[in-house]
Amino acid sequence: MEMYPLKSAPLFQPRIWGGRRMHDVLGKALPQGQNIGESWEVADLPEGQSTIANGAFRGQTLGSVVRRYGEAITGARGFAGPFPLLIKFIDAQQVLSVQVHPDAETCRRMGKGRLKTECWYILRAEPGAVIYKGLKEGVTRERFAQAIREGTVADLLAAVPVSEGECHFIPAGVVHTLGAGLLIAEAQTPSDTTYRVFDWNRVDDAGKPRQLHIEEALQSIHFDMTPDKLPVTTVGRLVDCEHFKVDKGHRTEGGEVRLSAGLMRTLIFLTGGGTILSPSAEPADFAAGDCVIIPARFEGAMRFTHDTEYLTATL
Repeated sequence: MEMYPLKSAPLFQPRIWGGRRMHDVLGKALPQGQNIGESWEVADLPEGQSTIANGAFRGQTLGSVVRRYGEAITGARGFAGPFPLLIKFIDAQQVLSVQVHPDAETCRRMGKGRLKTECWYILRAEPGAVIYKGLKEGVTRERFAQAIREGTVADLLAAVPVSEGECHFIPAGVVHTLGAGLLIAEAQTPSDTTYRVFDWNRVDDAGKPRQLHIEEALQSIHFDMTPDKLPVTTVGRLVDCEHFKVDKGHRTEGGEVRLSAGLMRTLIFLTGGGTILSPSAEPADFAAGDCVIIPARFEGAMRFTHDTEYLTATL
């Protein structure tokens, strides 16, 4: 099978804290009458599968294609899945629940879950918007557990003001959440293991709080992770960790970027547009809001018809 650029068809996730900004900013054709919190652009999880939107694989799930052509797509000998990245857009119109994701050692110790490390690229931020990233200096497990019992966890969180164009790295074990008024692009390891530790004392229409995962969260949190240990980047290589790398690119109208074979790339287009060309594949157009997987066995070029900003995620 000849490899070609794989455009994704997203899986939209309604959330009570979501909105409609993916349509307004990224041109997403959102379902009517729903507040969409997450758009799973590239996903190969039991909890959800994105599909291929173009070419010979059109309409097939990413997972089914990766399991048949894993080596050709990823470049890794004998690779059979799952796809090693999860890419999302997130529209947070309200503050999300405070949560933590486990690292590999915690998953082994508890006998469940899957490591989850992520990064957030800020696309839009309303004035005064913040994220909560880590804990204040000196917070211990005992103090944090007491705050959970008392409903005062918010007092121990590190609130970090954010600006458009910033990338925030959130490794496994860091307590975190998005504040209100943010639209972000997220790249992460392929996991949906989330332990909710605090939900701002909210209740639903029936007066019931959402489910929390207190014991799992307390076992997963790295209490020494404060914001000063979590750098913020804005240009060039934004993230370089053991699980993935993310680079920020910008090209002007009329520019071109060669795509050499041998490296799988997942492209996240934030603005602009253009076309991916190759002698052996049909042209693949892209625009703001699109995500495209460039298989390791593909060779071609991106030509830009507009000024374009994009992220490139690699392994």
